[in-house]
Amino acid sequence: MTNEEVKGAAAEEEQQAQSKKGLKKQQKEAEKAAKKAEKQAKLAAEQHGAEEEDFAKDRYGVPPMIQSQQKLDRTLVRVQDLTPEKAERLVWVRARVHTSRAKGKQCFLVLRQQQFNVQALVAVGDRASKQMVKFAANITKESIVDVEGVVTKVEQKIESCSQQDVELHVERMFVVSQAEPRLPLQLEDAVRPEGEGDEEGRATVNQDTRLDNRVIDLRTTTSQAIFRLQSGVCLLFRDTLTNKGFVEIQTPKIISAASEGGANVFTVSYFKTSAYLAQSPQLYKQMCICADFDKVFCVGPVFRAEDSNTHRHLTEFVGLDIEMAFDYHYHEVIESITDTMVQIFKGLRDRFQTEIETVNKQYPSEPFKFLEPTLRLEFTEGVAMLREAGVEMGDEEDLSTPNEKLLGRLVKEKYDTDFYVLDKYPLAVRPFYTMPDPIDPKYSNSYDMFMRGEEILSGAQRVHDAQLLIERATHHSIDLEKIKSYIDSFRYGAPPHAGGGIGLERVTMLYLGLHNVRQTSMFPRDPKRLTP
Repeated sequence: MTNEEVKGAAAEEEQQAQSKKGLKKQQKEAEKAAKKAEKQAKLAAEQHGAEEEDFAKDRYGVPPMIQSQQKLDRTLVRVQDLTPEKAERLVWVRARVHTSRAKGKQCFLVLRQQQFNVQALVAVGDRASKQMVKFAANITKESIVDVEGVVTKVEQKIESCSQQDVELHVERMFVVSQAEPRLPLQLEDAVRPEGEGDEEGRATVNQDTRLDNRVIDLRTTTSQAIFRLQSGVCLLFRDTLTNKGFVEIQTPKIISAASEGGANVFTVSYFKTSAYLAQSPQLYKQMCICADFDKVFCVGPVFRAEDSNTHRHLTEFVGLDIEMAFDYHYHEVIESITDTMVQIFKGLRDRFQTEIETVNKQYPSEPFKFLEPTLRLEFTEGVAMLREAGVEMGDEEDLSTPNEKLLGRLVKEKYDTDFYVLDKYPLAVRPFYTMPDPIDPKYSNSYDMFMRGEEILSGAQRVHDAQLLIERATHHSIDLEKIKSYIDSFRYGAPPHAGGGIGLERVTMLYLGLHNVRQTSMFPRDPKRLTP
């Protein structure tokens, strides 16, 4: 064989080998394509079958928006009422989807209603289809759902829910209102104790983010508990005073002269002139005493134009105000106010234990302590205690915030109480209508009340004599023309009287041992915040 023939035979063999390879490759590709087509056909068939087989399709979904089209004969059960006593009962519940977790053929949800929550289970079975489980798993957090399910006892307590002994086995589920998928803050981050988040590298939510998205923040179990307890403070305040024979009054908030005679006042345009927002209902409470109402109280907004960006100052807060005529000594009024506060503390302790415990989970604090009767110290005694602790201050100097807190700690150590009265303040640091002390004119018949070392009430016996009032107002450089109607109300016989004003948000903050008044003001107003 010549060289050329050898070369030709080799080339032919190579060609044959290549064509065999190509054939194999083609066969493989054809098999692959056939398998793919078979798989797609199978999937399509499954999907088609699934669509046909969704026996539960009427048991879940997004019904039309509720526009009061019909009245359903359906009773919704409260989440807090889902207890072992209701086991095996089929109930309807409306709640928010707090969290959801799909696992195989089942989906676990936590349904939340205010400060209570319960675990719910949607599982493939004779009442729920695969599609229903998938639907439940895809409902966005914070959406509101109507759920029908069987209350079922659990063997092991569900520690993460308030309803620990039962869960809900879901049979129907309808979305009443769908939340957008992206939330401005996560509720589980918003209730995480601050230190815990830092240690585990998990998020906590800062105060500005909370306040900017207050509607979401108010949904947390902690916020729900805070404001339900605050509502309790108002209720107990009203009930206690009504039982003591007080009359609730409403006073104007747009006034012609600054109530306290100071500069911390908001000016508003009032037609062709200017008016002010009331810094206190002070003058009107007193006018009611002069009008023989004897004992009055009011609950309403108070405005202070103080550029104070502290943990305890707001430019608008809720004032709980008291004024009453007394027989011979203003201490009768102090006793009436301190007894009211004690009744509030007892009522909160006895009726709001769930709320206190809920707040304590996120913000732990010592239980609030108080004495009966309430401890009353004179201002000079307080100053002596501070001086003993190394504080340098003058006899007629007002207490600074750090000194108030220090005195609170000293009083707690010595008397084991978080609530006390400091009486007989220097006259120089009190408003013009404060009655001077009859023995030492440097002091006055005025008092402050403190909770956990912070002032919550300021009060005094008022000057009820027109001539003395003119002297005191002149001493404070107040325009007599602007308070003429106030002074005139004392010209026609006025009983001796005293009172005080309490800040609702401060009482709530300090009772719960919180650290910022913005936590206890639903929509706080301070020098830097006017929204939401």
